[in-house]
Parts: sequence; C-alpha cells; structure tokens
Amino acid sequence: MEIIDFRNDLGRINAPRAGPPLRAGCAFGAREGPWAPLIPARQFSGSGPCAISADGSGGGLPIVSPVSELLEIDELRQRFEVHGQGHVFDFWEQLDARERGALARQATRLAESLGELIEDQRTAVAALGTDTEPDSISPGEAIPLPEHGGNPVQAEAAREHGLRLLSAGRVGICVVAGGQGTRLGFKGPKGAFPIGPVSNRSLFALQAQKIRGLARRSGHTMPWYVMTSEATDASTRALFEAEDYFGLDPQSVRIFTQGMLPAWDLDARLILEAPHRIAESPNGHGGALTALDESGILDDMEARGVDRLFYYQVDNPLVRLGDPVYLGFHEECRAEMSCKVVRKADAQEKVGVVARVHGRPSVIEYTEFSENLRDKRDADGGLLYWAGNIAIHIFNLDFLRRIARDSARLLPVHASPKVIESVNSPLNLRASDGPNGYKLERFVFDALPWADRTCVLEVRATEEFSPIKNAEGKDSPESSRAQLVGCYRAWMEQAGIPVPPEIDAIEIDHSVIDSADEAIATGLANLVDAGGAILVSKGPTGRKS
Repeated sequence: MEIIDFRNDLGRINAPRAGPPLRAGCAFGAREGPWAPLIPARQFSGSGPCAISADGSGGGLPIVSPVSELLEIDELRQRFEVHGQGHVFDFWEQLDARERGALARQATRLAESLGELIEDQRTAVAALGTDTEPDSISPGEAIPLPEHGGNPVQAEAAREHGLRLLSAGRVGICVVAGGQGTRLGFKGPKGAFPIGPVSNRSLFALQAQKIRGLARRSGHTMPWYVMTSEATDASTRALFEAEDYFGLDPQSVRIFTQGMLPAWDLDARLILEAPHRIAESPNGHGGALTALDESGILDDMEARGVDRLFYYQVDNPLVRLGDPVYLGFHEECRAEMSCKVVRKADAQEKVGVVARVHGRPSVIEYTEFSENLRDKRDADGGLLYWAGNIAIHIFNLDFLRRIARDSARLLPVHASPKVIESVNSPLNLRASDGPNGYKLERFVFDALPWADRTCVLEVRATEEFSPIKNAEGKDSPESSRAQLVGCYRAWMEQAGIPVPPEIDAIEIDHSVIDSADEAIATGLANLVDAGGAILVSKGPTGRKS
C-alpha cells in the first residue's frame, strides 16, 4: 500500500472559511473547501491527525502543523497579484497535489511580509554600485600588535581578565555553518570538509577539539551554538550524531537554522526555481543575530549564565576559539561588540575594512569601498585603510537582544547579482549567461555601528586567518593546511621539540595542546613522547604516508 505523507507539504490543513481544521475520521471531498484542488476525495481515519494512503484507508502518521495557517488559494493569488507577483502561480494548473501543497505553504509564509520583502529588494538593488561617501569615512582605531606599537604588558593583563571570564562560565561559542562545500568539489556541509593535515579530520572535529581544550583549561563546559541553513541542517545533525558530538556533551551543543530570503529577477519579480518552488537562499551571516533569538538560543545563554558570545565562521581552521586576550580586551573596553582585524596584504584583498563612517565604527564591504580610498596611503606609505575584517566577533547578550528586537531597521538587506536557476520565462527555462537575478542577505557586521562601545583588536593573519573559500590557489584547502602545519611547526620550535627534516606534515590535537605556551608546558622532549597528541606524516599535507 502506497502511503502519501502530507507532513512536509500541507501540514494540518486549516481553512477558516470552510469550517474547522480536519479531524480524524472526517471526509474532505474534491469539491469541498478551498483546498479541493489539492486533495482527492478520500476518508481520513485513525485516532489523530494522519497521513492518507493511496486507497484512502488512512495511514495513522502524524501531520505536523506548519508555522503559518494556510491561506485559501484565491486569497493567496490576490495577495501576490496586488504586489505584481501573480506569476508565482503561472504553473498552478500543471502541478500535482503534492507540488501544489509545497507552493501553497511557501507562498503563505512569504505572503505575511511580501510588501516588506519587495521594499527590501528595491532598496538593496538601488544601493548597488553606490560607494560610501568618501567625506563620511575616516580610518578606524585598533589595539595594535606589539610590532606595530602594541603594549605586551596590556595584552598579558587582558589575557588574565579573559581567563577569569572563561573560568566563570560566562562565554559561549557560536559558529556560522550554513554553507556547503560545492565550490570545493565536496558534497556536504562545509563543516564536514576534511582539513586535518595528517588525519583529514573535519573542520567541525578540529573546532570541537579546541572547545574541549577550553573546557579543560577553564573548568567549565562551553556551549557550542551551531547555525545551519536549510541545505545543511539535516546533514549537520546527522554528522554530529554519527560522530558522537565529537567528544562533547550533547547537552552543550545546540544546532539551529538561519532564515531564508527569496531571490528576485532583474525586473523585481520573484524567481521560480521550479514550477512549484520560489527560489530562496540563506539570509546571510547577519541572519545569525535574528536566528539566535527566534530559536531560543539567547534564552538558553541566559539560563546557563552565559552573557558573552564568541562568534566565528566555520571555514577558518586557524580561529582561536575563546581567545582570552580578545575576551579580556573586550571587557576592558567595556565593549558591546568587538572585531578582530588583520593588516591587508594589499589594497585589492577582498575583505571588508573596519573604519569610521559618520564617526561610528563600521565595516565597509570591499565591493562598496571606492578604489580611491582603497589605495590611499598614510605618511609611511602603508595602507591608510588597512584593518581587514576577519569575521571573528564577541557580542554581549543584552546587545544581541537589542539588535534582534529591531533587526529589520538595524540590519539592512544587501543584494548581489547571481546566476539563479529560473523557470520564470517559458522561453528560457534555465538561467542565461551572466547574472539573471539577485540574492539578498544581511551582514553581521552591520550591527557594529549600533554598539555603544566597541573594541577592535589586530592579530596576525598567519596565526589566525586562513579561510577555505576556493578549490585551489589562495584561500584553498591546500593553502589552509600549509598554514596549519606552519603554526604547528612554530609551536614545536618554541617548545624546543625537534621536528625531523623528513616530516612534511604535523597535526596537533587542540584539546591537548592549543598554543606554543601549552606545547612548552608539556615538557615533551620529542614527538614520539607526545603519542596521539601530535601526528606526523612524511607524505604531502592532507595525506598519510
């Protein structure tokens, strides 16, 4: 017997104008109610909400109510037509019951804020190609590295302050992990990408090691908040379960999903990526700030006594999770939001720049930074706007709540031209050459100007920033593994642990050794004594010999 399960397409069917929601044992014929075109006349049976079988006998499977009450199809059409988006239903007559249900649910959800979505799209597209006014921009301020005038004594004091914060259990960790490994030729969530220079352990596994090390040193379990997207949520949850949460207490790991925003064609029309589906994409890393609130994570933080959130992106294996120096400076500056920055390698490097806009600390995305300002030099010939944002932040809990309450105003939507699968035109069922539409997203760093006080800390790119963005070349798995090995070699050298010349790759277990200081503290005389804490290989990085 074939079971047709409507849980993911229709949910519990609510039709206010046609009577109460369906109950077990009630009939819903093909000519009854607003959803008649979606469901053939069959008898629902069982002791509760159920799926129905192809022969109408009832399957007894629970139906999960959707977030929004489904609207009548005529009302849905009218809402979209009023806003010039009636084409969303152009293929309705060709759809089967399941496809109609899927489109109806998605359209009902979008209908709630369709006017606002259209206005966001117009504003974002209008802003494309308009650089921030030069007269409003001035260089930002940052706590510099010692080689650029920083004070090592202050850094050590900040470290002690940060360690006290960690020991008090006030710090949580949040990773943005909604991306897929498609550009790397990898099927699956980016956090599952194998990056260990010797073991090929995944990004998630490496970062879990760092969190276990933090817990060991601080005496407190660190909650790990993992943000996924619709595309990566199920596979990420399955991976964490299969890997036994990478050695962490499952109760300390909370996985939540970011929101989605619809895509638009060049004529400001919603794009249909299939006859029954409106194209949507994750709402950007800025979506983390609203998702943290909507998913209950902020309440979870408060319940745990956590009021500082360390934020980073999953594709940077060099990130120093819960860096006590960074946390300490954040506290000493009495900041609500902090940023780490590196000195840009050159004017054309594709990273946002931390500067002041109208006197407020801000991050200017590289696509919105004028070439004139990008190349501007200081008296010593260095870049005037050198502070490259590396997407590592600290947030105060009360600041996160304030941003989440007013996110529509405080976090503007940005548009980027993209090639998007589209069936909007019957004559062109797939995207033509070049961008055919816009994807929209929010940026997490747009929260920075709204903080009452901020802290910007300079760090070394060679030690803390090696994102995996491309399949080869710069910012690739190969370059990132090479930087990891370089860091490990430096730790061994500082600890006086000899590395034989035939060793091509080194990998250190971060739950045991997470810095040169910890390598020194082990008192190891050689690599052999380290056991499994230090792996070596005579083959190329990323492959065991």
